[in-house]
Amino acid sequence: MLHPPYDVATFVRIVWSVKAGSAHSVGIVRVLPFLAGFRASPAYDVLMRLPMLAWSVASATFAAAQFLKYEREVDPMLPDDLHAINVAMRLAIIAFLVTIAATVVMRGRPRGKARGWEPRVTALIGTFLIYAVIFFPQHQLPLTAGIVSTVLLLAGNAVAIYCLSHLGRSFSIMPEARELVTSGVYRYLRHPLYLAEMIGVTGTVMQYWSVWTALILAVQIALQLRRMHNEEIVLTAVFPGYADYQGRTARVLPGIY
Repeated sequence: MLHPPYDVATFVRIVWSVKAGSAHSVGIVRVLPFLAGFRASPAYDVLMRLPMLAWSVASATFAAAQFLKYEREVDPMLPDDLHAINVAMRLAIIAFLVTIAATVVMRGRPRGKARGWEPRVTALIGTFLIYAVIFFPQHQLPLTAGIVSTVLLLAGNAVAIYCLSHLGRSFSIMPEARELVTSGVYRYLRHPLYLAEMIGVTGTVMQYWSVWTALILAVQIALQLRRMHNEEIVLTAVFPGYADYQGRTARVLPGIY
């Protein structure tokens, strides 16, 4: 008998190949139980953590090196308030990346996962697409716009760190269910981490603004909305009380959405 994660298409291909009596079919039937066991093993869970852990640690290390370089080369004529804002922004980014690394290491094993390739592809692209904006020319913003951009970055990162502190072992990039978190801001919003990310991302895109980066931002928002939908399917299937939680909370904006 086939068990998840095998879908109908996989089942049909296996049955067809077995009926055809091919040697390849025998290999498939022998490999399937091994793959099922491996995907349910702790080793698979550890393996799935490594890409995000490596990315967050590498990014935090790079951001820390850039911060030290900035401090060595900072213009002594720069006003103290602007210097303080730049320092706070850079430290907030480092803290956010370190928090992600910690939650990836500490998170529990999932109790449920999304089926199919679309939720996984959407999660991966939705996580990393926005970093494409750094390959576009960065603009020197007017003072007011620069302050707005910095405040958005700081606010987004601060709220994201707060959300991650509540998610703890439940944090995940892929649509998975570990524990249902309803404390803190999650008492009112189902996806505050996505809201925080959008706030920070908007501040970043302001510094690289163009038609193309605006398009990337629009696609990013669409992907995040899809990720919310995919996650809610998994959470509804795993947690009987999730439907009630949905009924008394907003996705990202109370009274709006």
